[in-house]
Amino acid sequence: MLRYVTVNSQAWKSVFRHTFADTPKNRMLKIVSNVFMHLHPAKVKRHAPQLKFTWCMGGISFFLFLVLTGTGVLLMFYYRPTVHDAYWDIKDLEYQVPFGAILRNLHRWSAHLMVITVWFHMFRVFATGSYKPPREFNWCVGVVLLVLTLLLSFTGYLLTWDQLGFWAVTVGTNMARSTPLLGHEGPFGEQLGMTAHNDIRFALLGGSLVGGNALLRAYVWHCIGLPLIISVFMMVHFWRIRKDGGISGPL
Repeated sequence: MLRYVTVNSQAWKSVFRHTFADTPKNRMLKIVSNVFMHLHPAKVKRHAPQLKFTWCMGGISFFLFLVLTGTGVLLMFYYRPTVHDAYWDIKDLEYQVPFGAILRNLHRWSAHLMVITVWFHMFRVFATGSYKPPREFNWCVGVVLLVLTLLLSFTGYLLTWDQLGFWAVTVGTNMARSTPLLGHEGPFGEQLGMTAHNDIRFALLGGSLVGGNALLRAYVWHCIGLPLIISVFMMVHFWRIRKDGGISGPL
């Protein structure tokens, strides 16, 4: 009786627009009318879930992104992005916070694995010809996601504020000086008025040296900017898979 009243109430119907009847039409409507599920196809081709074809690299990459998001939010409770506190907050997380070492290592190794799985996903797509028409646009979206994943990993390097992170970011941002048009040592940079105090490296670091400004900018990009951008591109990526007819078949 309670179930009947609940299911037939206006509140229930305002959230769940369809009945429980297991019919092809209902299954399709439940997918299409859901804000999250409609990104995926209502029907999946027989070959699509096969591990030997997809390697499940795309799904694993998305799962690792969710793990990184969850662990990253928890890590933010114990971290302060300042020159004086960053390194010692990491040490406190490892030795003082209950299960802190597990939390940090789960975040760290998930980040390493995500870079690997995204590369494998890209290789699988290339090897199976899934970048060909009509999927060339989604291939370009995937390449953007690969670059954003690498940037996400790169910005996380500096947050520990140890020697490895400091010099990795120093070397990486020094290469930005040679960026065409935007770097003062790159092609046409000097002609466009770029100097060591206004080029792309200066913008990334918030100054001429790796210091407090660079740490704060890396923190903002790593925790807010890049995850938001990646989320938008992932939604487009999933949506395009549906619009392009699902996962491409074997060659």
